[in-house]
Amino acid sequence: TQGESRMQARNRNLKEWYGMIQRGEIKLPRFQRYEAWDRHRIASLVRTVIQDLPLGITLVFEVAGKDEKFISRFLQTAPEDGDRVLEHLLDGQQRLTALWRTFHNNYEWETYFVYLSEFDNYEGDEEHEDQTVFFRGRYIPKKNTHRYPLWCDRPDSCLKRGFIPTHLLKPEDIQSEIDEWIEQATAHLRSTDDIEKIKESYEYQKSVSDRIKDLRSIVANYNLPYLSLPSQTDKAIALDVFIKMNTNSKPLSQYDVIVAEVESVMDCSLHDLQDTLDNKHPHVGKYSNLSDLILTTSALLQNRLPNQRGAWDMDKRVMVEKWETMEMGLCCMSDFLRNEGIFDRQRLPTNAVLAVIAALYAEIPESGDKRGKDELLLKKYMWYAFFTDRYENSAATHAYADFVALRGIIREDRNKDGKPFSEKDVPIFNEHELIEEEELLSAEWPKGGTIRGRAILAVACRMGALDFSTGERLDANTIEQRHYHHLYPDALLKEAEINSFLALNCALIADKTNMSIGRKDPLLYLKDRYKWTTETIVTERLQSHLIPISELANGGYEGLTDEAKSNKLREDFTKFLECRAALVMMAVRLLAEGRQINASIIFEEQHQVEFV
Repeated sequence: TQGESRMQARNRNLKEWYGMIQRGEIKLPRFQRYEAWDRHRIASLVRTVIQDLPLGITLVFEVAGKDEKFISRFLQTAPEDGDRVLEHLLDGQQRLTALWRTFHNNYEWETYFVYLSEFDNYEGDEEHEDQTVFFRGRYIPKKNTHRYPLWCDRPDSCLKRGFIPTHLLKPEDIQSEIDEWIEQATAHLRSTDDIEKIKESYEYQKSVSDRIKDLRSIVANYNLPYLSLPSQTDKAIALDVFIKMNTNSKPLSQYDVIVAEVESVMDCSLHDLQDTLDNKHPHVGKYSNLSDLILTTSALLQNRLPNQRGAWDMDKRVMVEKWETMEMGLCCMSDFLRNEGIFDRQRLPTNAVLAVIAALYAEIPESGDKRGKDELLLKKYMWYAFFTDRYENSAATHAYADFVALRGIIREDRNKDGKPFSEKDVPIFNEHELIEEEELLSAEWPKGGTIRGRAILAVACRMGALDFSTGERLDANTIEQRHYHHLYPDALLKEAEINSFLALNCALIADKTNMSIGRKDPLLYLKDRYKWTTETIVTERLQSHLIPISELANGGYEGLTDEAKSNKLREDFTKFLECRAALVMMAVRLLAEGRQINASIIFEEQHQVEFV
């Protein structure tokens, strides 16, 4: 009944919370996000506790017997041998996890302390506010097994700095551990025969013990109130309360909330499904955040926009029912991109195409002539997306419209006029022309993430651009070793106040040193930088990047006045950019027609154009 489902506000001190976590009586619904707080926020939380200041209220969902209404997991690093779960923690996970872990000091890369100024006898550190919580970053040097700095694990060094490690404050019976720590921290004070100094050392030892007892009392008795939902509360109501409380305090991501909704309607874990997908197809996550890909592709499969609104509106039950279709589509999408020379998100011009391609694979047969025909359509679509202004704005709306028409072609459906869908019905083909060649001249350095800058680089990747030194072909296995390099040296252009960070002045090539040689002429610069071989091989490697060699070989800047050098350099660089832009654009036109390309084809086609 409504009265039975009413929440009740209650008090509970940290010692009780700690004991329940220790006994495995509190677990987290599986849809909860994982640890998200940084070290500063954790330190602030512990400081709030030891200063006995209020924290926000938490929310629990009571568990009756062994009837857990949500798939659950234990708090991070908490014991996992509890056999009786009493509560699910719906809100307060970050706080309780942070407290549990600081009370055990089991964070790998930091150790937490409470600073007590009265014990600070160290002049090497800056001053801290009394009873503040301090963390020290830890690290493990190469060929070593110990965490540095070593003083963090030495009681005498800690106390000399006025630091009490937070694991001495955990609210359980650890008096022997505390006594041992204090003994080690003060032992050096008793290495004397002076009776008075020994007496002083014991008084000092007692004062340390008393301060730790005071802190431990504050921690153990600290009240962390909570709201309790009775176990008979309907699961959907509990989930609704969870979403609203979390959204009001610290907004969840869209995915977090949809995870919760899937838990509510399907009794299965979306996190588990995603983890399984990631393990089976790890290459998919190289192109975008995996949760985003799941949501946008699932939305399109339900005829929803591939954005947040579409993800909210889609049926979560249908989303899970179509999971295998969505998973297959994402896998095919990543294979398709790899075949087209797009190997990761850093080289992807726009992620607007990802969900469209993945969702369309639900309609494409596994093999045969029809698959080849449909994938040819995808190739045209993708390269149009990279070299038109279709996705500069309103990407989700435009992607949806293109998807509907492309799907109509693949399904061989009929449009509103009763005619079979054709490319004329696809907005990206019908309403947008490929960009003008001149637009490539101003495209920014591809590492910056602009669509056009990355698109120019994508063409070279599609050509399997050869490394200048080794001749190794660019592919999914070698992309990680490639770096962004200037063809006309940055130092040379900078002297003439010419912007060198243009996409047409970039090549992806391997270079372990990644160091600039300086102001040399472009071809001399490259010859000094890489092991040069025969002219034929050099030509082959440069042309695989669509680099016009004669325009790159311009030089003769030595001995010129600064003005003459700048003028000649500007003229040569402009000619180089224009020539390379023409080559890139020739490749783009062929790709947009679904043609297979290589360097020989591009240079031959361009030569014919110039001859005509």
